Amino acid sequence: MQPSSWAGRIARRMPPPAIIGLPLRAAPPPLQRLVLERLLNARFRESLGDGEFDYLQGHALAVDVADMKLRWVFGNENGRLVMLGRRTDADTVIRGDAVEFLLLLGRMEDPDTLFFQRRIQVSGDTTVGLTTRNLLDRLCWNELPLALRVVLNRAGRFGKTLREVRA
Repeated sequence: MQPSSWAGRIARRMPPPAIIGLPLRAAPPPLQRLVLERLLNARFRESLGDGEFDYLQGHALAVDVADMKLRWVFGNENGRLVMLGRRTDADTVIRGDAVEFLLLLGRMEDPDTLFFQRRIQVSGDTTVGLTTRNLLDRLCWNELPLALRVVLNRAGRFGKTLREVRA
């Protein structure tokens, strides 16, 4: 049964994910780096200060949003999360489609379910991937600003609608 709500109507009319990702792919790498580093370091300031990201020191972790053809590679340099070059060889790659990441971020789907059903995959150094996954899973949802929680929740619910429409 396909959703009949406004979200369902929008989901049915959406262009393919590769087209939606085009503006992000076209954004200049220095701009992407600036925005992502600021967001990540602000969000994870306390965790970085506690050394929870030290395991990334000397490692590269790639996040690959396959259907949107987006790839970001991150590392830890001097206690800060930094974006490395897109073509940097990553020790670990976390890969999935945009909908799966939306469900994960919006806490609409259990991370274990996404990983065990191979909808989000970890390859390479699985210790780095699992440590990252566990660290993110431990983050307190209530510590996020309310506006961000609302946006992530709505994005996750829209992700569910997208999955239903595409099924």
